[in-house]
Amino acid sequence: MLVLSIFIRGKRLYWVTMGWVKMAHWGASAFCGVRYRVQGMEHLPSAEDQLGAVLLASKHQSTWETFAYPSLMSHPLAYVFKRELLYIPFFGWAMGRLDMIHIDRSKRAEAWNKVAAQGRRLSANGNWVIMFPEGTRIARGERGAYKSGAARLALATGVPLVPIAVTSARCWPRKSFWLRPGIVDISIGKPIPVIGREADDLMREIESWIEGEMRRLDPEAYPAAAHAAA
Repeated sequence: MLVLSIFIRGKRLYWVTMGWVKMAHWGASAFCGVRYRVQGMEHLPSAEDQLGAVLLASKHQSTWETFAYPSLMSHPLAYVFKRELLYIPFFGWAMGRLDMIHIDRSKRAEAWNKVAAQGRRLSANGNWVIMFPEGTRIARGERGAYKSGAARLALATGVPLVPIAVTSARCWPRKSFWLRPGIVDISIGKPIPVIGREADDLMREIESWIEGEMRRLDPEAYPAAAHAAA
């Protein structure tokens, strides 16, 4: 991919690179027995809608979803990730050649300005920006601190915010190297319009939907919630 990036860039390079990602995703299923079910795909713009930009805000439990989402989505995804990943040989270098958003977390104001500018550009091109509001992988059955960055970016770009719940820790726990056979559930919520909203209020709505959906999809991981429902 690094050699290819000398000659092509943008969406053409993205889709070629996603061939490798799809192969890894297929391998998790074929060799490790990790299956998946998706609900709510109809809530996303179709492949024919080239300018149907949305911002995806997803639960993050393992590396699995970072490979699965590009395999499932009809539009190029632009991940927002920490700059340190660029230093990983080959993998990080390749990420740096794609249309994604890397931030220097030591320079917060500068980092946010870059995210907003890049988000507007990518959304105008029909790319989908994706963020993990909790900032890092969260263990099964736990809730991280939801940060307002995704809501702020959605407000800056004016694109709808789409919440996603995913139960990938069933098959790939956060502190484990090994994938376990099983089924990962992905639930995609309806796009939430952002015009006229406040970032904190919008983020609370996203958090409420995601965490409520996680308890519905994986009740074994949330025994207190399952007991209350019963």
